[in-house]
Amino acid sequence: MEPNLMLQSATGLFVVAALGGLGMAGIRLFGKRNPPPWLALAHGLLAGAGLTLLVYAALTSSIPRMALIALVLFLIAAAGGVVMNLGYQWKQRPLPLPLLTVHALVAIVAFVLLLGASIG
Repeated sequence: MEPNLMLQSATGLFVVAALGGLGMAGIRLFGKRNPPPWLALAHGLLAGAGLTLLVYAALTSSIPRMALIALVLFLIAAAGGVVMNLGYQWKQRPLPLPLLTVHALVAIVAFVLLLGASIG
């Protein structure tokens, strides 16, 4: 598969995952409760699919440096997502807003870098 097509496909997966993430953030921030588990699962699966495709692209072809930086940042964001899911969501404890904020900001920066790499 062509490297740029893989980057564009990963970007598309992250767009859909981000929409779910925005919905979950809204539920947590304005509803004062955690989002439903099915939404968290869908968000994680879509982001995981995008991350897997990005890792595959990095390991099998030459991708731009911005995409590699995005990959590292997405891995950091994924770690935060796992902590929120296993440490809070599954234990039915409120998601900590500082962790949610850092997770979102890191993912946004990673997405912007990946978008730039896939377009440019």
